[in-house]
Amino acid sequence: MNLVAAGRVVSVVAVTAGLVTGCASFDDSASKPFTPAPTIQPEGMGPTSAPKTPPSVAPRPTGPCIDPDPLVVATCLDTTGGLTVLPDGQQGLVTERVSGRILRVAVVTPDQPQTAPVEVARVDVDASGDGGLSDVTLSPSYTEDGLIYAYVTTASDNRVVRIGAGGAPKPILTGIPKGPTGNHGAIDFVSPTQMMVLTGDAGNPGAAADRGSLAGKLLRIDNPAPGNANPQVVASGVGVAGGVCPDHKDSIWFTDRTATEDRLQRVGPDGTVTTAWTWPDHPGVAGCAAAVDGVAIAMNNAKGLAFADADPTTHAVTTAPAMAVQDKYGALNGASLGPDGFVWVGTTNKQGGKPGPFDDRVVRIPPPKGGAAGAPD
Repeated sequence: MNLVAAGRVVSVVAVTAGLVTGCASFDDSASKPFTPAPTIQPEGMGPTSAPKTPPSVAPRPTGPCIDPDPLVVATCLDTTGGLTVLPDGQQGLVTERVSGRILRVAVVTPDQPQTAPVEVARVDVDASGDGGLSDVTLSPSYTEDGLIYAYVTTASDNRVVRIGAGGAPKPILTGIPKGPTGNHGAIDFVSPTQMMVLTGDAGNPGAAADRGSLAGKLLRIDNPAPGNANPQVVASGVGVAGGVCPDHKDSIWFTDRTATEDRLQRVGPDGTVTTAWTWPDHPGVAGCAAAVDGVAIAMNNAKGLAFADADPTTHAVTTAPAMAVQDKYGALNGASLGPDGFVWVGTTNKQGGKPGPFDDRVVRIPPPKGGAAGAPD
């Protein structure tokens, strides 16, 4: 898969405001004022329009919480939730699902040794079941306003909140049903004014099928601001929510788990929802990171990163997604695409798994070499 990255604050696609029946329509005209998305090529395929960040070769001292793997960004975290790469491509934000902390972590380079994560915010959460601090994303104008958004579980509901520097979380969308399971959710912007929200079924598949419920849905919020949410249903029938990841051109991808299969689904420019791939063996699809020619999907049960090649024209996925780094870092959850084509992932080995001495971690996975079939080991 030749990832074509799109930064969260650069070229984006707008979902038109005319959605009233659950069908979306996309228009790439909103991308015109923004910087064109860089092309990220596999290794050995020549230069790109964005500077590459080579894997670190810096020697690391031994000691607690210092992982010798040069692709590891942060270690000794609590169970991670979601993560997002910051505009500079050298830093990211990662959530701890149970503690409610949002941490800033930084790439290790020959000039920058591993540093301790910096807490930038803390949110009160109810982490029972699979709830807690599920995901985080940046304001489209993050470099100017410093605002971040998060998907959280409270004592009464699941919700989307906005967090400013030093300020208390302000609710954007509340009342998403909460249950014994199915509380995980995901968020991302598809344009400067439109956010997608993926909600779990709260343990109730009937609610996911009910268009009057916010559970088990892919929702669109226009101009997300405190007290201004008017969510529109884009897709129903979502099971346990995985991730939502626009390719910032003409597709929105999302993942979920149902009783019969795990799924990768796509929303096209006309609002049509199609199932791109299914996994009857339940590998535990989680977060995702998308580009115009494919999607990287973090796997919890399968303990790896799957690369699904999508036809650049039809967007069809016709070959089984190839697994990378399987069993190398353990269970993976959140995923985010950096401007250099590296996919940042967070691990969840402390969540009922077998954590190692450096878990949980944030890791940068390099782009595939020559397509998904040549995905990194």
